[in-house]
This record gives sequence, C-alpha cells and structure tokens, in this order.
Amino acid sequence: MESLDDVIDAMIADRVIHRHRRKWLIALAVVVVLALVLIPFGGWKKHEGRAVPTVDAPTTIDAGRFEFGFTSAKIIRKPKGEYSEAETRVQVYFDLRNIDEETKESGSISGKMLQLVPADGSEPIQSNGASCHDELNYRAVYGLPAEPCFAKFDVPVDFAEKKLEIGVLGEVYTSANQLAGASEGEYWQGERPVSVVRVPATIETEEDE
Repeated sequence: MESLDDVIDAMIADRVIHRHRRKWLIALAVVVVLALVLIPFGGWKKHEGRAVPTVDAPTTIDAGRFEFGFTSAKIIRKPKGEYSEAETRVQVYFDLRNIDEETKESGSISGKMLQLVPADGSEPIQSNGASCHDELNYRAVYGLPAEPCFAKFDVPVDFAEKKLEIGVLGEVYTSANQLAGASEGEYWQGERPVSVVRVPATIETEEDE
C-alpha cells in the first residue's frame, strides 16, 4: 500500500503535468510545423532525399485550394536596349482550377505558391502569382472549368536551364492551433510543399517595341 507521502507526491506531480501540458503541446506543434515546412524546402535543393515527389509535365497537381495542369515553359530574353538593360524571365504555363470544396470561395495564387528551383542549388525563386486572361492575381472561381494561366519568374540574364523544376506549395485547411488542442475556426493557411514538377523550356527573344 502506498504511503501518504507517496500519494501527495503523485498528486503534486499530476498537477505539474497538467499545468505544463498546454506548453508542451504548443512546443510540439511548433516542432511538427517546422518539420513539415523546413525539411521539404531544404530537400528542394537536392534530388537526394527530396521530401516531396518529382514528376514530369504535362501533369496535373492538386495543391490545397487549386489544381494546376502544367503544360510548358518559356525562357524569354529581352536584349539590352538604348535605354534599358538586358533582362530574362521565365514563364511557366498551366491550366488553373479552383477545387476549394471547403469554402467554395474564389481565390488567387500568391507568389510563394509556385517557386522555381534552380539547378545550381541556390534559393528558390518565387513567382509573381498567376496571370489569367491578361490579368495578374486573377481570382479563380470555384466550380468553373480550368483556365489557361502562366506564372512569371525573374531570373539572371544568363539563365538557360532546358528543363525547369517548379516547386508547388498548397495550403492546408485547418485551425491555427489545432495541434495544440485549441478549438478555433478552420481556414486555408500554412503553405507546405506538395510536389516538384519538371517542365521543359524553350528559349525566345523578345524584341523591343
């Protein structure tokens, strides 16, 4: 039979555990989020140990609220002009569809959702979002068919990779502190890597107007 001192010690220990349980849960949630985000980002820079699948275009990727049907890419060079420096940009083409069955709201693609992963291992380059029907930050409406769009990436002037790697991120529909046991409303947040898409690129020269 336990002594009175043992019972008292057990009660004190139980209270301490309950008092600090929420802090422990929050700390655990932070660790899990960092693991989900930082590790895949690091894996983008190397084929070895990449934490997300790598696929070849043409292909369709479901990423959070959106579906991307990747088709092709262009490296567009603009020669140096009389009053301008030489420039190079990448445009990646895809069919975009809103698949947000959670809220069924229209939404646009942020620049961080599509990132160009350079072959030299340098930091990924964020896009400018998505241009559809000549409109940047086009809001895709839930329930409509996929629409042709493209994302632009500003790259070094001498950029010449023949096969591009595009990192695709998707948001997660969850509450801010779900892992910590808090009861809050859910919403789209926390972009996480979903896939890397290899897209063959052609090179074009854009003449001054």
